[in-house]
Amino acid sequence: MEAAQTLQINFPGKLVFGKGTLNTLPNEIIGSLYNKVLIVTIEPLLQKLQSIIEKLKSNSIEVEIDTSIVQEPTFEDFKRLMKNATPFNPDVVIGIGGGSVLDVAKLIAAQLENEQTLQEYVGIGLLKGRKKKLICMPATAGTGSEASPNAILVDGTDNQKKGIISPYLMPDVVIVDPLLTLSVPSAITAATGLDALTHCLEAYTNKFALPFIDMYAFEGMRLIAANLVQAVKHGEDEEARTQVAMGSLLGGFCLGPVNTAGVHALSYPLGSTFHLAHGLSNALLLPYVMEYNLPAAPARYANVAVAMGCTKESDDLATAKKGIQKVKSLMAECGVPARLRDVNIPKDAIPQMAVDALKIQRLLKNNPRHINVQNAVDIYEAAY
Repeated sequence: MEAAQTLQINFPGKLVFGKGTLNTLPNEIIGSLYNKVLIVTIEPLLQKLQSIIEKLKSNSIEVEIDTSIVQEPTFEDFKRLMKNATPFNPDVVIGIGGGSVLDVAKLIAAQLENEQTLQEYVGIGLLKGRKKKLICMPATAGTGSEASPNAILVDGTDNQKKGIISPYLMPDVVIVDPLLTLSVPSAITAATGLDALTHCLEAYTNKFALPFIDMYAFEGMRLIAANLVQAVKHGEDEEARTQVAMGSLLGGFCLGPVNTAGVHALSYPLGSTFHLAHGLSNALLLPYVMEYNLPAAPARYANVAVAMGCTKESDDLATAKKGIQKVKSLMAECGVPARLRDVNIPKDAIPQMAVDALKIQRLLKNNPRHINVQNAVDIYEAAY
């Protein structure tokens, strides 16, 4: 780990966590000077949102709904959505859904009445402000987008994922209702849960790890590892869903001050080139990046193993290896594919994937062990 650095963490202005808290959403809007609300969500949630929409309308609040984001969003998706959002010009933007929906909601709130263009603030710390109130509610337990200053879009010009990172993307209000995740299919529950585990794990083993963030990362790993299989196999289990949702939220807190590393960087080509779901991409690579990184941070990876419920062995290396096996067993129990070949990634694509992954230096710089193009090829081949 690197020497201690300056800690900056931007928490949401308000956080509400608990079963049934979806019903508190109107309280954040009614009674204030808000006349127009844009809700970015997904079709399957509309029925659950109907009473809330009606309550807003009965209080003379105009409501527009967009359900167009159905996969990882592109710059073109965002441009199209802004054509509708700009003339409506809402006072409040609400994102209710998975990470893609939340990322887009965050960017809409930032772009409305903004003299900057989106391209001008792609990168880190370039967004100058946000004028619209932003509320985010996750409907999956995975991305942590509701609690991070990050948003990701796919750039169609080079087919690469681009990050927009700014404290102005942190929502004013975050409401986490674990009951929203009850209807999430088991495969998505597994993939998003492993994504959340990866957020915590990569923050904890990060080259720039911070003690303050370690607390969130360690507890997040503990909660997810202990409850994810139950949430996948018994989706109606409210307690398991609640614990995984909390683990995901804690992982989101890690993304601003520390962020992710090699797993996420290497997963990007799987999403942008082969349109593999983000959580699944991370899960497929996680144990193999862990194996690669192990020599650089055995004590940290031993603590990861302990957080996930493994017993300590005679030395850190032996304990850490149990952690890698734990991840593999979690994937197996959750029914997640184990290899790149299982999801039809062609082996001859590996060299180009390695080249593309090396473009994500904002994440690779965080990795505890340096990764070059050949290292990336070796990791992909190990995962194949």
